[in-house]
Amino acid sequence: MQKKQADTIRFLCADMVEKAKSGHPGAPMGLADIMVVLSQKLKHNPKDPTWINRDRLVFSGGHASSLVYAFLHLSGYDVSLEDLKNFRQLGSKTPGHPEITTPGVEMATGPLGQGVANAVGLAMASKYAANLLNTEETKIIDHKVYCLCGDGDLQEGISYEACALAGHHCLDNLVIIYDSNAITIEGNTNVAWSENVKTRFEAQGFEVARIDGHNYDEIEFALSEANSKERPYLIIANTSIAKGALELEGSHQAHGAPLGEELIKQAKIAAGFDPEKSFNIDEDVLLRFRAAIELGDLAQANWQKELAKISDEKKALLDALLKPDFSKIAYPEFGDKKIATRDSNGTILNAIAKAVPGFIGGSADLAPSNKTTLKEQGDFPNGKNMHFGIREHAMAAINNAFARYGLFLPFSATFFIFSDYLKASARIAALMGVKHYFVFTHDSIGVGEDGPTHQPIEQLSQFRAMPNFYTYRPADGNENVECWKTALKLNSPAAFVCSRQGLAPLGKAEFGEVKNGAYLLKNTKKAKITFVASGSEVNLALQTAKILDEKGVGVNVVSAPCFDLLCEQPKEYIDKIFDKNTLIIAVEAATAYEWYKFADEVYGMNSFGESGKADDLFKHFAFVPEKLADFALEKLK
Repeated sequence: MQKKQADTIRFLCADMVEKAKSGHPGAPMGLADIMVVLSQKLKHNPKDPTWINRDRLVFSGGHASSLVYAFLHLSGYDVSLEDLKNFRQLGSKTPGHPEITTPGVEMATGPLGQGVANAVGLAMASKYAANLLNTEETKIIDHKVYCLCGDGDLQEGISYEACALAGHHCLDNLVIIYDSNAITIEGNTNVAWSENVKTRFEAQGFEVARIDGHNYDEIEFALSEANSKERPYLIIANTSIAKGALELEGSHQAHGAPLGEELIKQAKIAAGFDPEKSFNIDEDVLLRFRAAIELGDLAQANWQKELAKISDEKKALLDALLKPDFSKIAYPEFGDKKIATRDSNGTILNAIAKAVPGFIGGSADLAPSNKTTLKEQGDFPNGKNMHFGIREHAMAAINNAFARYGLFLPFSATFFIFSDYLKASARIAALMGVKHYFVFTHDSIGVGEDGPTHQPIEQLSQFRAMPNFYTYRPADGNENVECWKTALKLNSPAAFVCSRQGLAPLGKAEFGEVKNGAYLLKNTKKAKITFVASGSEVNLALQTAKILDEKGVGVNVVSAPCFDLLCEQPKEYIDKIFDKNTLIIAVEAATAYEWYKFADEVYGMNSFGESGKADDLFKHFAFVPEKLADFALEKLK
């Protein structure tokens, strides 16, 4: 019966790819046997995909998406047979790589290795949730996290980063199943890979088993053993890519192309299936898989009984985790004090953490510089301070999983220049629309002596170009507070790009609010020039305005802490802050080409930085009032 179930999955996947004339049949067919046994081990409820104590199953190899959808349909999730037939079609529930809009999909995985790090993050989130909610008498959180991955996932560096952290924290709730078929797109993995994966994971603190991925007894034994492990568990499953696909079995040619109608028919005949039937599911097979609904209802009902036993204090905590109340945050007031926005941001982070139980995060070994230490909040897994080591990419992917877990609001911190190391994970955060907050400090050439390798130039433009991602660059502490108030309300990730150097406080705005992305800070009658700036350059714009005012040239100044929000404003508001009768000049110590959307001229960087003191660098690159004034007057001619 297990073989019939597995073959049903194989041919569903092959039919999906064939009908779409696009996709990857190899990995799904190779993993079908494991998927059958794993489906009998999973604790989940297809009727309630958001049940907080469900086992999490992450498919790191997004090219195995047809396997995901076959499993979801067979188990009884809201993924129909018609959805399977619409695989990879516009607007379907079955896109080319898994996305969270599909019921039952835990994480959007596409770039290889992301899912491995996501699984580590889900396991870490589960550990933290258990420490918050469980008692000796009641176990509210006691689920497993499973991850299916392949050769490509383990070749990506992010998997090494994440798994090293999993071993460090002894995540005994994590089970990684490695589909070791020794095939990548270019052929056998031996063309570029010869490491001993078992030894690598043992060195990282994992228990490791090696099995035949097509032997049901071995699969069953390995998965049963997972419950007795005290460390994270890697199952190396030796499989044949495109198992059952006759002459294409074991070939890299089966990785990313349809098998062809004739080969699929012959494969079905060899397996005892009707070759003329596509998307066929026999009743006995469906009954076996659909048992997940009844078993899931029972598991969730028993969990509800356990939940009813917890104290009022724990119930209140669970409610606060599920529904964070931002009105309880006692935001700091910074008055007229000159302060770096990394410092004001650190004070704000602590205010949020104190009021919101699910607010948690950390830095890639830069907390003292990022100012992200949450005071008196303890360290993970019992406290809110997470230490990621020098692992920016894994940090961001892990915190994407924290954001998807359902109870937490995570932040990830590093220097802005090192955002390059986590860009792929930030993009996935935006794609999923999760509430994940990125703290990027040392925002410009103001970094100073560390030189051009540490001075971000093009990064602002990069993040502003990303859809569904809000990049804030506050100009002072009070504006920073308003940025956070706005960001917490959005169902999207956000970044806070903060200065190393102290910034003078802004004056009172004429009108407008930070929630609009930009607002008129200085309004002059019959102005001839409008400066728009963010961060440290806002004060530069104000100082330059004084010089020009003395020369009889009226200047408006617009502070623009969030370019992304500004772009969403109606034309009436944009026309209100950007007087079209003035010369509009954007001022930013960055490439800043995006400002041509609103500005006539951009006063920015067109080279990398230099090594030197911050004040000397701003002078060297002409970010001083006198030079900006000369530029504005020249352009006004």
